[in-house]
Amino acid sequence: MSATGLDVFDKTLQTTNVWLNDLMEELGPDRQLCWKVLSTVLQMLRDRLPLGLAAHLGAELPVLVRGAYYDQFEPARQPSDWDWDEFVIEVADRLSDARLLDANDAVRSVFATLSRHVSRGLVAKVQATLPEKLRTMWRSAEERVVPPDQSAAQTISQPGRAHSQTA
Repeated sequence: MSATGLDVFDKTLQTTNVWLNDLMEELGPDRQLCWKVLSTVLQMLRDRLPLGLAAHLGAELPVLVRGAYYDQFEPARQPSDWDWDEFVIEVADRLSDARLLDANDAVRSVFATLSRHVSRGLVAKVQATLPEKLRTMWRSAEERVVPPDQSAAQTISQPGRAHSQTA
């Protein structure tokens, strides 16, 4: 039986919970913190991607996560400059009201979650826009969840796999 009466809501709740569970495995059992980490890092990533790529990434997110991703979105300001140190400092600043959490761990955990659930081709395109330090961080996070022969660096020209978890 449907929990909400609408399949699209049930599916996005289920899929969002899968994503949060992934984050909880890495960051601990605080579900609210994991939601804040996910939305914070995704919004910061969104703001630094070219507009078209940001929209493609948004399209692959579960509907509920997509809402957080697009919250306070200002397309006219796309993309912001990439600077590794400023990115991590801004993550730390946005998470400063949460329990003590290393910003590098937060970013790595979200990157690992994206690598699990977003098509390989899109992950590779997003990674290609990142500064080297951030790309390296993503690839190190990705190695924990994706077999080496499936890494985005090796599949950049291959089409992404289909996902049934994007609602």
